[in-house]
Amino acid sequence: MSLGILVGTRKGLFVLKGDEGRRDWEVEGPYLSGWDVFHAVKDDGSIFAAANHAVYGATVQRSDDDGKTWERSEGLGLPEDHELTLEKTWHVEPGTDGTLWLGAAPGVLFRSGDRGESWEPILSLIDHPTRDRWNPGAGGMCTHSIQIDPADPQTMYVGISAAGVFRSEDGGEAWTPANKGTAADFMPDDPFPEVGQCVHKVLVHPAKTERLWQQNHCGVYRTDDKGENWERLEDNGLPSSFGFPIAIHHRNPDMAFVIPEDSVRGSAGEVGGGDRVTSGGRLGVYRTQDGGGSWELASNGLPERAWVEVLREGMSSDRLDPVGIYFGTKSGSVFVSPNEGGEWIEAARHVPAVLSVEVAEWQ
Repeated sequence: MSLGILVGTRKGLFVLKGDEGRRDWEVEGPYLSGWDVFHAVKDDGSIFAAANHAVYGATVQRSDDDGKTWERSEGLGLPEDHELTLEKTWHVEPGTDGTLWLGAAPGVLFRSGDRGESWEPILSLIDHPTRDRWNPGAGGMCTHSIQIDPADPQTMYVGISAAGVFRSEDGGEAWTPANKGTAADFMPDDPFPEVGQCVHKVLVHPAKTERLWQQNHCGVYRTDDKGENWERLEDNGLPSSFGFPIAIHHRNPDMAFVIPEDSVRGSAGEVGGGDRVTSGGRLGVYRTQDGGGSWELASNGLPERAWVEVLREGMSSDRLDPVGIYFGTKSGSVFVSPNEGGEWIEAARHVPAVLSVEVAEWQ
């Protein structure tokens, strides 16, 4: 068994395969040339990619032979009696018993029980009574985070920009907003709404499943009660509370990683209308080892001067010992830390703009 990285880009899917030490990497691809691969995951020997094309539209592509050939999901769409139209596919998440989940824009969710041959829209989320208060973020109104509680597969979470976090405790039959304590600084008249928060990424911790981590447009957050209450983690070492991705240490619930970016007020005074590049021109990965109480720069080996952007799906971690951390930039580099942020190696450069990074295993 060897480790690989699925790198979704603006120009197809690349696969990076590493040695046992996670220091030497070979680049394979591109696969799905001409497609925007928003996210890809490997499950039960197959690769599934949330792929979008200017001509052929939004779909899920599946490969059963490590990328040599691909089969497109047919009939993926929203009910004709609804006004919504499928815009983009964003995130594929394996469930239990062969189930797959798909997040998409405009703020919708699908489930497949036949390995992506067909997809069922989740009407309980599509018809959610708070939908009239959801608004698209800069990337559209996308369902980008899908997290399933490993201790209780009936409990799951989705993150939607800009709607917030929603929790289901019955396998997706009903959804409850889970945003208490999460700020919407861009809504000064109602800074803590029930819904409308611009969540960028949400992760549930597999070893402490009541704990979730969140990178939001308006801060980094942690909850220890399954989203009932969120605590904002800032003014404690981070140069900016804004950012897109977040990664976790799968065995240590107190360790997480973020890449802060600047998001200053634009010329019209709106919050978040600024640069959206790494804070201060420093490609900085910040690590907490105390649950977000404090953050430290963990960027040994990364360029000290680099004005780059890392997107919400552009960071991942493995489950080895020590844990490896991975991220890719819109300028086409993929970086790997084989030792929990202790040092960084540039595993690939000059690939197209990186949209997603996901760890996978190969035989």
